[in-house]
Amino acid sequence: MATFEYRCQQDGNFDVTLPVGAAGPSTNCPRCGNPATRVFAAPRLGRMPAALREAMDRTERSAEQPEVVGRVPGRRPVRRSTNPAHARLPRW
Repeated sequence: MATFEYRCQQDGNFDVTLPVGAAGPSTNCPRCGNPATRVFAAPRLGRMPAALREAMDRTERSAEQPEVVGRVPGRRPVRRSTNPAHARLPRW
């Protein structure tokens, strides 16, 4: 099952849950009964993994409300080898 979005001229957007591929170009608004047109976007699948859903939501939010970075991320710590032969290798 997928959730599809439709837009009614009078009542605005609403969601309809239908099998994938069964959504038509229009349907009746559940509030007023007027015809509503489909908003063409990727269907929201109900069984999407939570991490993927959160990543998609975060990406969508960043288009309108980008997060402000307060500082430059720190550098990863340098791993030093304890092997004495590695000490003679050139450093970059």
